[in-house]
Amino acid sequence: MNILSIQSHVAYGHVGNSAAVFPLQRIGVEVWPVNTVQFSNHPGYGGWRGEVFGGEAIRLVVQGIAERGVLGQCDGVLSGYLGAADTGQAVLDAVARVKAANPGARYCCDPVIGDVESGVYVRGGIPEFIRSRLLPLADMATPNQFELDHLTGGTSATLPALAAALDAVHALGPRVVLVTSLRTEDTPDDAIDLAVSDGLGRYRLRTPRLPIAPNGAGDVIAALFFAHYMRTGAAADAMALAASAIYGLLRRTVEAGARELLLVEAQDEIVSPSRLFAAERM
Repeated sequence: MNILSIQSHVAYGHVGNSAAVFPLQRIGVEVWPVNTVQFSNHPGYGGWRGEVFGGEAIRLVVQGIAERGVLGQCDGVLSGYLGAADTGQAVLDAVARVKAANPGARYCCDPVIGDVESGVYVRGGIPEFIRSRLLPLADMATPNQFELDHLTGGTSATLPALAAALDAVHALGPRVVLVTSLRTEDTPDDAIDLAVSDGLGRYRLRTPRLPIAPNGAGDVIAALFFAHYMRTGAAADAMALAASAIYGLLRRTVEAGARELLLVEAQDEIVSPSRLFAAERM
């Protein structure tokens, strides 16, 4: 399997492609990373160095890949943090080129907008571009709960409201929607949920809540879910595999007292999670 991953990149730490590429490679996926930014570290540290790449830079890299004659071998496109609105247009162009070369290719949009702790942390215009331009083209979307509510203009604090929000995202375009970092009135204080909907059924998965919320965890789970879904065609199974892996990575990170995800040190959790969680139909 070959996945074109268009996301941010940091030299130190694990977010964007720096979080997604290695886990995908570890489960046997060939990744073609295209970086939307190159920073020294993620902005959560309060300061960083580097630059945001414009849309033309993204297009040039994709053009170079196309000139190798391999776009027809690309099975999927994954997009994450954009950096600038014109990067979003470059993502649209890349998806169109890949699907023209391989009509069976799929596009997964991780609509990076923000989170509960930080609020919206992307530049102005990006959330609107994601909603109006990227999601209508996407086969899959992987928002966290904050992003789900932001995109749908409501709240998903109850199970009926969650179902309505999932339907609203489906109406925008994606056939498969995974929601991470989910808490409803039904979620115990010591747990965290995920939910997935594929138009045929809705499933929820619950794991213990760990005292850590590292940057990049959402990037890892979006990448793993996309790859596992592409392989299995089963949304519930893909969610279970991805969630079990990220739980193992987070648990090992907590035990080590580390700030950054221990992607390398705990890499066995990506392939053979030490604890397996199962999805249940909602």
